[in-house]
Amino acid sequence: MNIYLLAIAILPVLILAIVVYRQDKFNKEPIGLLIKCFFFGALSILPAALLESVLSQYDPGLPVVSGVYTGFVVAGCCEELCKLLLLTWAVWRSREFDEYFDGIVYSCFVALGFACFENLTYIFAQESFFSAMYTGSVRAILSVPGHFLFGVMMGYYFALAKFDPQHRGKYRLLAFLVPMLMHGTFDALLMVPESMGADGTIVSSVLFIILIYFDIKMWKWGVRRIHHLQDLSQQQNFDRNKPFEGFTWDF
Repeated sequence: MNIYLLAIAILPVLILAIVVYRQDKFNKEPIGLLIKCFFFGALSILPAALLESVLSQYDPGLPVVSGVYTGFVVAGCCEELCKLLLLTWAVWRSREFDEYFDGIVYSCFVALGFACFENLTYIFAQESFFSAMYTGSVRAILSVPGHFLFGVMMGYYFALAKFDPQHRGKYRLLAFLVPMLMHGTFDALLMVPESMGADGTIVSSVLFIILIYFDIKMWKWGVRRIHHLQDLSQQQNFDRNKPFEGFTWDF
């Protein structure tokens, strides 16, 4: 196994895992539970691949429709659904899931586990070292951060569902729908030109510019939600640690 290919597959994942771990400003999550989330994320690729293979049997016909279908239904829906199910299995009832920002941390580790396994699959499937390095470089810039940001959005609504029982159903649905739509848009912008082949040169250039704009917007959305849950976690910790203000006797 080539050490350079292994590095380009794993390092982007490791860097983003460290970034989100360091953003947890209060009670750090147990390393064992984070490893479990990462492993569950890698595991989620198996049911996702099975669902994708079934849904890929349908051919919409038109190249543009095919690209949109593959992006939203085959990739976005299957992958985000499986990640959410494995995330729920891993941490929903855990005692360690005790503050808002934990939702983003756990979700991102699941997403990065998925991205890591997917990276290894794509990179080591290439026929030459050059094509493998090229694939790894493109995925390090686009795909791995994409999965990370989908994880941020999923974790945001997942945490709101955990700590707001009154609106739990709505937030659990959003924990699936929002990352799925983001994932679908991201993939469709890549897959529509691919489905058009040589006829899509101009379309490909336009959609790539839109993809870059969309990627920047995703980062802005993700950072805002990270800050929001950090603020909510800070309030949770303040409420836990403030002195008791109940009834007192005055003499």
